[in-house]
Amino acid sequence: MINYNGNILETPPNLSVNNRAFKYGDGLFETIKIKNSNVVFLEDHYFRLMASMRMLRMNIAMEFTLEFFEQEILKTTKANNLTDARVRFTVNRKDGGLYLPTTNNTHFLVEASPLTVQLKNKYVVDLFKDYYVYSGVLSTLKTNAKTLNVVGSIYANENELDNCILLNEKKQLVEALNANIFLVKGKTISTPPLSEGCIKGVFRKKLIEFISKDGEFNIEERELSPFELQKADEVFLTNAIVGIQQVTNYRKKTFTTDVSNYLRNNFNP
Repeated sequence: MINYNGNILETPPNLSVNNRAFKYGDGLFETIKIKNSNVVFLEDHYFRLMASMRMLRMNIAMEFTLEFFEQEILKTTKANNLTDARVRFTVNRKDGGLYLPTTNNTHFLVEASPLTVQLKNKYVVDLFKDYYVYSGVLSTLKTNAKTLNVVGSIYANENELDNCILLNEKKQLVEALNANIFLVKGKTISTPPLSEGCIKGVFRKKLIEFISKDGEFNIEERELSPFELQKADEVFLTNAIVGIQQVTNYRKKTFTTDVSNYLRNNFNP
């Protein structure tokens, strides 16, 4: 069951060939975890989506409140008989125009599937250097334009990797294909700042807040060179669905997992 503009449909809607998300990637999405019929990090997802829509000059309907956002998500999970779910909430500009749209009004589509989270004990990554992320503000948005992530995922699959680390045009670390990245050295945890072009991850934001308050480790946002992967004691990835996934291997380097285990045990929303 799919929620299209507030209507629950048994089959996917017939989208126009002029759909702007299809033709131009003119859309945004949130990937959201539902646990026990509760929207995890509800406000953070909502306000990130609203800020992104404003940046892309999309009109925000008066009824598109925080309460409406939550209601449409839970209406969709209920229609699918799910209490634990992975939800994708997509917003795209309505049909019309070429690059210049004829309207800035939007559609929304909500999909829900069973929540399956399986952390891997062995997790191997490498750099993806064929193409780069641009270190600009638009790169921090979760838009429908994900060509780099698609090609990188194909590369990872061809090379029997669990994930790839993306670089920006300055050859600095940005993020993984589907997650933010953190490096640990001693008692300091480092992650690239948003200015490097990484996604403005909700889990990233909440974890940085937790580490800052917890006091067990120092947290810093700074430029990170690929060479620092070899020097790190530990590397872990984060996103809203999986939470914290430790990285065990990068090329010939094997990492410890003590810090990621500590954080997972003490911060597991």
